Amino acid sequence: MSNPLFTPFRGENLDLDNRIVMAPMTRSFSPGGVPGEDVAEYYRRRAENSVGLIITEGTVINHPAATGDPNVPRFHGEDALNGWKKVVEAVHTAGGKIIPQIWHVGTDRKIGDSPNPEALPIGPSGINIFGEKVVEPMTEEEISQVIDAYAQAAADAKRIGFDGVEIHGAHGYLIDQFFWERTNKRTDKYGGEMIGRTRFAVEVIEACRRAVGPDFPIVFRYSQWKSSVYTAKLAETPELLGQFLAPLVEAGVDVFHCSTRRFWEPEFEGSDLNLAGWTKKLTGKPTITVGSVGLDSDFMSSFTEGKGAENTNLESLLKRLEQGEFDLVAVGRALLVDPAWAQKVRDDRVQDLVPFNVEALRTLA
Repeated sequence: MSNPLFTPFRGENLDLDNRIVMAPMTRSFSPGGVPGEDVAEYYRRRAENSVGLIITEGTVINHPAATGDPNVPRFHGEDALNGWKKVVEAVHTAGGKIIPQIWHVGTDRKIGDSPNPEALPIGPSGINIFGEKVVEPMTEEEISQVIDAYAQAAADAKRIGFDGVEIHGAHGYLIDQFFWERTNKRTDKYGGEMIGRTRFAVEVIEACRRAVGPDFPIVFRYSQWKSSVYTAKLAETPELLGQFLAPLVEAGVDVFHCSTRRFWEPEFEGSDLNLAGWTKKLTGKPTITVGSVGLDSDFMSSFTEGKGAENTNLESLLKRLEQGEFDLVAVGRALLVDPAWAQKVRDDRVQDLVPFNVEALRTLA
């Protein structure tokens, strides 16, 4: 029987040789925000080992408070963009496809963080994910400037040869802070009921779409859970999820990247569909599933408890993929520790897969 992971994907704007996606994973190996040759080689190794699409680690847009980590790569400035151009060339030479994830952390940034310690965090209501006031709410002028920065990043992604762009709207970062009622207490057009809370994301997506034209793939990553608040929900029912997603589809999303901690968990009672399954059913758009693929423990354990993980069989995943519940499968830690993971799975060499260990986080293997 052929492995459904290795069937081609044909989307409206995105064609891939197979269904395996490298999930975005923050690595912090870009001193001064500039990706170097080691970063290019890190991604090239995955491309030459049969990964269908690489999504880069989060890269920050041109705003002084976009990150609190000076070693997270920038997606602005000639030095950083030249570094990314070399990454693209390395991946393309190896026969792969790659898109950057563009990102702003919002109030997840702490006051005084580097780079730019003088820059205050920003957020829709100046509230962090714990409901604590950090700064004043963003003004409409600030909102407009940040939207422009997302659009510029998308335009630069196209200009330097990337195969699309992913907008990071998940995990309690800036866009997600607009989505979530705990962090968005605004009473203007960017707040209020669920549809109002999608407006910022809608304007970001629309601006990116204008910047790249109709044929350049835009992937949008979202999640129900937030960093440190794993039980959070943007939508408690499929009906509410449909209402939440509709404006994002209308704005120009091609593919939804549906972030969960464990891909096998049902999203709502009464159905086995996970978040990617429901998103595809409700929108008709292709979806990427993600969440501890190929491993026997969820990914947060690696970071909060310093745990490794053993490889596990893919039978359940392959069955759901074959049934069309979702279209693409993002692999994180398993690919981080083993650049040849996809090739080994393709060749049925599962006995050769490298188990995940936390030491892998300390190098660009």
